[in-house]
Amino acid sequence: MSVHAPAEFFPALNGIEICRHAFIERIRGIDVSADKAEALKRLDAAHRELRHEIGIGDWPLIAAQQVHADKIAIIDRSIDRDTEFAGCDGLITNRKRIALGIHVADCAAVYIIDPKTPAIGLVHSGKKGTELAIASKAIEKMGEQFGSNPADLIVQLSPCIRPPHYEIDFAAEIVEQLRTAGVKQIHDSGVCTACDIDRYYSYRAEKGKTGRMLALLGLV
Repeated sequence: MSVHAPAEFFPALNGIEICRHAFIERIRGIDVSADKAEALKRLDAAHRELRHEIGIGDWPLIAAQQVHADKIAIIDRSIDRDTEFAGCDGLITNRKRIALGIHVADCAAVYIIDPKTPAIGLVHSGKKGTELAIASKAIEKMGEQFGSNPADLIVQLSPCIRPPHYEIDFAAEIVEQLRTAGVKQIHDSGVCTACDIDRYYSYRAEKGKTGRMLALLGLV
C-alpha cells in the first residue's frame, strides 16, 4: 500500500507557468530514525509517488550531494536518468523536463526562477552555506551561464529552522544577500521546521535521526 506524500506549494511560484515545484513535507508512517542515507532510501517510494502526482514522474531527478559548501552544478545538457552531482550544494539549469532536487531537514531550500530566459536554480543554504553566500553565487552563475538578470528573478525560501530553536536567523541573512544581489521579488514562508515536527523533519529537534523534506523545481 502506498503512503501519500504531503506536499506544499508556494503561492508566489504557483502562477509561474514555465515551471513546476513542490516541497514534500514529513511523511507519516515511515520510520526515519536512521542516518541520512537510510532515511532517504525509506522515503524514496513516497517521494517518487509525489513526483508522479505533480506531473514530473517521468523527468530525471537531478540532486545535489550537499556537503555544506558553495559549489554550484550547471546542468546544461540533457540527462535521461536520476543523477546526484557530487560535492555541490546548488543546481542551475535552462533545460526543460529536468527536476532539480534538494533534501533539507532544517536548512533552507532556495528556489530561484528566471521566467524571462527562462532558467532556474535550487540551492541548499543552512548556516554554512549562508556564510558562503551560496544563493548569491547561484544567481551570479545564472547570469554568467544563461544571461539571467537578478531584477527579473523570483526567489522563494522554504520552511527552515529559526530562532529561538536555532542560534542564528540564517533565513534573514539569505534574504539580505538576495537583496544585495539585486533580487526584487523575494518570498519567505516564515515557517520554522523545528516548531512543527508533525509536519516537518528537523535535524536539530530530532537530534540528527530524522528524514528529509524534498524540494523540487523544474522547467516545463
